[in-house]
Amino acid sequence: MTCVVTLGEVMLRLKSPGFERLFQSPLLEATFGGAEANVAASLAHFGVDARFVSAIPANNAGDACIAALRAFGVDTSMVRRQGERLGIYFLENGANQRPSRVTYDRSSSSISTAKAGDFDWDAVFDGADWFHVSGVTPAISAGAADVAVAETLITSRNLPTPHWPGRWMSSVRRVSSRIKFRASASLTMRSIPAASS
Repeated sequence: MTCVVTLGEVMLRLKSPGFERLFQSPLLEATFGGAEANVAASLAHFGVDARFVSAIPANNAGDACIAALRAFGVDTSMVRRQGERLGIYFLENGANQRPSRVTYDRSSSSISTAKAGDFDWDAVFDGADWFHVSGVTPAISAGAADVAVAETLITSRNLPTPHWPGRWMSSVRRVSSRIKFRASASLTMRSIPAASS
């Protein structure tokens, strides 16, 4: 079976009911979402082995997020439980001529404070055939960009040696020899051939 690894931020989604404006009533509907998490859930729905990689806090909100991903059949074994908070976004559905509005609150979220060294890259890509990351992830923070670039470099085998000392380089070579690189700048996965070794 094909195994797809996705990397990104999953956020708490707070939505006003129906077509109400935010805080028109005291109620908000709570779910979880994020580009790469949504891709993983969609792939799992179609029977693809989908592994989600992220940093999610070890608190009640993080527990609920992990449970929601697992309910869709997503492998969350490579999610790091670290950091202080999930990013949040508030959604107000549009009505007639009034457009939908989204307000992001993701400063200092767990994935934005993660570092490339926080992840076990051998384990992340063990048995993987595809890798998916959107253009949003590296734009979250310098730390998230480092994590996204690390995964991209590992899977593309296009490695600038000066940035990968000792144990990193041997780990990178071992993992990159087993995987094809696939990436996307949107929610659609497109194929990018791996660099030849």
